[in-house]
Amino acid sequence: MDLTGKLLISMPGMGDLRFEHSVVYLCNHDANGAMGLIVNKPASDVRISDLLTQLEITPKVAEDEDAPVYFGGPVEGARGFVLHSTESPASPQSLSVGEGFCMTATLDILEQIAAGTGPKKLLMMLGYAGWGPGQLESEIAMNGWLTAEADEHLVYDLEDEQKWGAALASLGVDPLSLSASAGRA
Repeated sequence: MDLTGKLLISMPGMGDLRFEHSVVYLCNHDANGAMGLIVNKPASDVRISDLLTQLEITPKVAEDEDAPVYFGGPVEGARGFVLHSTESPASPQSLSVGEGFCMTATLDILEQIAAGTGPKKLLMMLGYAGWGPGQLESEIAMNGWLTAEADEHLVYDLEDEQKWGAALASLGVDPLSLSASAGRA
């Protein structure tokens, strides 16, 4: 099973508050494990402008600089990632991570954003979510996650508090019908 380019939707009762009501875009999933970015948990106290200032990058346009920085996950919280649209290659180091999505983890993407030449749609994250070999599959089997097709509108355009419900709705699932316990028939 390769879930690269899919969404993970946390289930009630997962037990890890960092992932409560989270939607994770999976950038990589293979036999060695998985890596994803939480797309609906903005940090309350960090903006892209803060990162640009800290890195001494002077913005030429103010378009994206006041956008929030997201909590991408609990692993390597000081490491930055940009999940972005693919209308033009943002950087030679950009990695295609699914239909319509790229991920870049190099400084040049921030310089492009500051210059107004970066991707049209983007989410800046600090940290990522990671799973070892077989760990994600086990969590899915234990009713920790649902999987869904990734949708650019859901990831980039919806308000963050709407993304979890919209991801569930894309599967025909009503959040009120979910149970926190798993079972076997």
